[in-house]
Amino acid sequence: MVWESSGVNPNVSDTLHSSIGTIDCQFMTQQTDRLGYDTKSTEYFQVARAEMLRFVPANCRRVLDVGCAEGAFGESLKKTLGIEVWGVEPTKSAAAKAMPKLDRVIEGDFGPEVDLPVGTFDCIFFNDVLEHMLAPEKALRHARSLLAPGGVVVASIPNIRYFPVVYQLMIHARWEYVDSGILDRTHLRFFTRSSIVNMFEREGFVIDTIAGINVYSGPSNARRLLWWAFRLANILALRRFDDMRFLRFAVVAKPMIGLVEGDSATNR
Repeated sequence: MVWESSGVNPNVSDTLHSSIGTIDCQFMTQQTDRLGYDTKSTEYFQVARAEMLRFVPANCRRVLDVGCAEGAFGESLKKTLGIEVWGVEPTKSAAAKAMPKLDRVIEGDFGPEVDLPVGTFDCIFFNDVLEHMLAPEKALRHARSLLAPGGVVVASIPNIRYFPVVYQLMIHARWEYVDSGILDRTHLRFFTRSSIVNMFEREGFVIDTIAGINVYSGPSNARRLLWWAFRLANILALRRFDDMRFLRFAVVAKPMIGLVEGDSATNR
């Protein structure tokens, strides 16, 4: 079984096809209840993502957190860095809980229809959000218009080439969707390190940083021997498989100079 690194989750294909007229004009589907967000645990919307704080650029004063959930990450930004944080969140219950924590929260899908000021934000965060979108490329393109001069996009994106996922696929022929993680039932797109880079560059960004985060330390059972064999093979292959150690990649990217707003780099 082979999956494209940016393919569409077949679990939701029927929903997407029946709603394509609505979804195509936006980047996060309005029908979050039908895609399974209503069955998510409370903890799913409460992760603070402390490991992403180090990617906040210096002199940042105003942040937009796309897919802010209940506002845990934005709240930590305000408390630790004292900056202004706006949020966009399509899940009604999560948005309601985020409102008291952030400076402004907009309930809805991220797209041109949302009332956000152009050229305003020093940093726009997509923490494990782009993979939930049918058209993450359009979201990045729209984000460019919202950035202040010198602003950046910061994203955390799950890595489908993560060793445990590849192990289950190659050894056990398993591709099982779960409630959270890389094979989250609500993920619409899947990415590798190289496809992340390609997507950002196509959409008119220059990547300042791409770093693996949430490193895999190996299993604690009989599979540990295989993990050590993989580590040895990686060394012998001059670390060609290093990317498989990371659950996610964090990206910091800035708009390409001279690109016409609303266009992609591939149309130049």
